Amino acid sequence: MSREIDMNGVSAVRLLLETGKVDIESKDSSGRSPLSLAAGEGRVPVFKLLLAMDGVDIEAKDHCGRTVLSWAAEKGSEIIVKMLLTAGADVNAMDKDDQTALSWASRMGHGAVIALLQKSS
Repeated sequence: MSREIDMNGVSAVRLLLETGKVDIESKDSSGRSPLSLAAGEGRVPVFKLLLAMDGVDIEAKDHCGRTVLSWAAEKGSEIIVKMLLTAGADVNAMDKDDQTALSWASRMGHGAVIALLQKSS
């Protein structure tokens, strides 16, 4: 499914999900879930589709301990960050280097995302 996400292939992802044979929590070699990949690439339509799926884990961590929210914050995707915060994502979750989503947004200079995260913490 990661190829379809990389291509922002909403139709392809939808078809894969409709087969019922795709695990929405499958991990790539870095331990990232499809939701994490979509968030980190700023693929809003694919992200919305995955977020609406039953059983999706918005707190899934990759091998570095990074959350979906931290990837969205690094990308600077205000829309995805808002959706995650509305869904109850933990704004204070830390990765293995003690970095939070706010740390990542700050490092990248994403002012609007910084404001959202500060308001939610």
